[in-house]
Amino acid sequence: MARRMLMVCVLGTLLCQVWSSAEPHQRKGDLLPQALQQWRSQGKGVVRVKRDWIIPPIRVSENSKQVPEDLVQIKSDKIFTGEVIYKLEGPGVDQEPKNLFEIDDKTGVIRSKRPLDREKQNSFTLKAFALSPSGERLENPTTIEIVVLDQNDNRPAFTQTQFVGTVAEFSIPGTSVMSVSATDADDPMTENAALSYSIIGQESIPANTVTKTMFGINNQTGTIYTRDVGLDREVVKGFRLKLQVADMGGMGLMSEGVAIIHVSDINNHAPRFSPASYSMTAVENRNNYEVGRVNVTDRDDEGTRNWEAKYSISNDPNSHFSIHTDPTTNQGILIVVKPLDYEAQSEYVLTLTVENVNPLSNKAPNLPLSTAEVAVTVVNENEAPHFREEPIQIVVPESVLPGTLLMSNFAFDPDNSELRYEISRDPERWLDIDRDTGDITARRTFNMRSPYVKNNVYRAAVKVTDVGGVSATAAVAITLKETNDFPPQLFPLSGSVCKGASSSGLVLTAMDEDLPPHAAPFFFEIPDDLSVNWTVIQVNNTHAVLQHVVDLVAGEYAVTVLVSDSGNPALGAYAQVNVTVCPCDSFGDCKSMAGTLLGSTVGISFFALIIIMASIALLLLLLLLAVALTSCGRRHHIKKGTGLLVGESEDDIRDNVFNYDEQGGGEEDENAFNIDLLWNPHDAPSTPGSFYPGSGLPRGKQPLRKDAPHNLPSPTYPRRPPADPTDIEDYINDGLEAADNDPNMPPYDTALIYDYEGEGSLAGSLSSIASGSSDGDQDYDYLNDWGPRFQKLANMYDPR
Repeated sequence: MARRMLMVCVLGTLLCQVWSSAEPHQRKGDLLPQALQQWRSQGKGVVRVKRDWIIPPIRVSENSKQVPEDLVQIKSDKIFTGEVIYKLEGPGVDQEPKNLFEIDDKTGVIRSKRPLDREKQNSFTLKAFALSPSGERLENPTTIEIVVLDQNDNRPAFTQTQFVGTVAEFSIPGTSVMSVSATDADDPMTENAALSYSIIGQESIPANTVTKTMFGINNQTGTIYTRDVGLDREVVKGFRLKLQVADMGGMGLMSEGVAIIHVSDINNHAPRFSPASYSMTAVENRNNYEVGRVNVTDRDDEGTRNWEAKYSISNDPNSHFSIHTDPTTNQGILIVVKPLDYEAQSEYVLTLTVENVNPLSNKAPNLPLSTAEVAVTVVNENEAPHFREEPIQIVVPESVLPGTLLMSNFAFDPDNSELRYEISRDPERWLDIDRDTGDITARRTFNMRSPYVKNNVYRAAVKVTDVGGVSATAAVAITLKETNDFPPQLFPLSGSVCKGASSSGLVLTAMDEDLPPHAAPFFFEIPDDLSVNWTVIQVNNTHAVLQHVVDLVAGEYAVTVLVSDSGNPALGAYAQVNVTVCPCDSFGDCKSMAGTLLGSTVGISFFALIIIMASIALLLLLLLLAVALTSCGRRHHIKKGTGLLVGESEDDIRDNVFNYDEQGGGEEDENAFNIDLLWNPHDAPSTPGSFYPGSGLPRGKQPLRKDAPHNLPSPTYPRRPPADPTDIEDYINDGLEAADNDPNMPPYDTALIYDYEGEGSLAGSLSSIASGSSDGDQDYDYLNDWGPRFQKLANMYDPR
């Protein structure tokens, strides 16, 4: 068929549009009416609006291979005035995507330069301009819309590479399983995107378990549904479906996909015991431990609640047992939750039932619940003795008598064996227990003041052992009840009251070692037959005032007072209160104790007191005199003719040696005796050993006494050595007397400083002391009797 081009020109705003036609050749005279008729028939004819003309959209097929291709020509009615230049702008021209369209600036023909792709852009809106050579716009811009016509150039595709769905077993035909979907890039308003779905293959999982067609699909919506019965999960686990989708209503381009359908489990199988009877053993007196396990089978999907078993015990009235499910193996675990007693019951026969956590489906067979019988044999063991109560409670008075029975029959043995009893803890040793009977008795009276009694409770412990050696220990709590054991004690027992003051009195109170209610309140009274001059007035529960009722002379008085407690029975005690009656000043204090004593008619008289004090002074004087005589006798104790080291004292000479560590008179002596260092440092000797030992003073420079005049002549010291050793006593005494009378010497209690004799001393050597007699004149045997300290000296004088 010949293809023809038709151009229509409209005056005003002159536009020409070209149509493609596949009809046979027609006459030229028929072209214009036919073109106008086509515009009208499409409802998009040329419409005049304020001298402007609206052009219908220009339709261009995508993927056209006849390029370049003339699409339309525009002309201006002002062409007779001069030359007109045509311009075109918009998407596809000077905007992205560029270079798709162009216009001949002289003829106004618009043409496509390249094939169009509707999937990239399905329409273009362009603007055409008519300009003078000077660039002046001759008319308003004209809008030209180009619509790209679709071709079936895109294949449909499934939205997922694999669809997954689930269907319950034994589902009826027509049950919706899942939906699949696909997309097509072609125009959805055309047949190019009209999709059709179909199942082109089916494979069971496991393979070949089901061969008949079990599923269908809605070709328009893609919904997959069941077509037949026989979906049993125990037989087939699932299906693999091969899908197809095609456009053009199933006649165009096509694609394939996959759908996996799993057959889900329903609880159509009840659990069954396997086996149905069991024998187990359980040890008595134990709890919370596993006795044994029972097994069940269930064909439902393992690990689901349709498979999980739930057990129950139907004949356990005392609830000794419980059973729960092992989540991994689905076994029933039988547990003892309450201790069994062999002596009470040696065997238990339990009936167990089992069912699933989820209820059975109505498609399951109607069968009763599975049951099993479990025989539990109790194993006997030697049980420890039991106490009837723990701790053992005992309540007794604290003054319970020794031997009193406190508690008996407080323990028993479940195995009915003999028991042995003992006290395992008794810090105060107050209790006794019979080894065979277990009778607890008091060994001695209890004491509430014991440190082991806390809040009136004394705690001990007893131990019970059976013949098998199994023992048990229980605490014993002995609650002591307070008894009235001690009478109150009155205090103070002495005091003073003012003479002549009726309101003056001595405040009395009492102490009681008992605790309430056997202590306060206290009651004070004076027996009528013991005193008529005094009275006692109760102040409160613990105090009273002792007052005289007649005017008494100053002196001391003894008043007997009776104080009683509130115990049941009450205890009381008499006490004698020594009261001194004395004249008082304005402050209520006694003026003179001496005057009181002189005026007293009771007690020790003042003259007797003077005699006692004088006797004490005389005794002290006699004691001092005896000490002085003893010192004098000891000074002259060594007699002539007895030797230097031999005396008449019966005491060991070592007992008469005194060691004085003091080198001065202390701080007190420094006030009276201050040692002045009267020496010049330039006169200090350079010879070693020329200082007083321990003083740092140079020899020859003596410290002076401040209690005596300076520079007084010293007495003459004895310089002649004794001719006979027996004269050593007189020699020493003479030197001592001279030192005592020397005003230039320190006090007797300071360090003695000895002059350095130097060479040419008037005194001879020490050996000259005994030069007057030979060794034969002296007997030194007694040195051997003085002990090891004098042994070396005795060896020196050994005549052998």
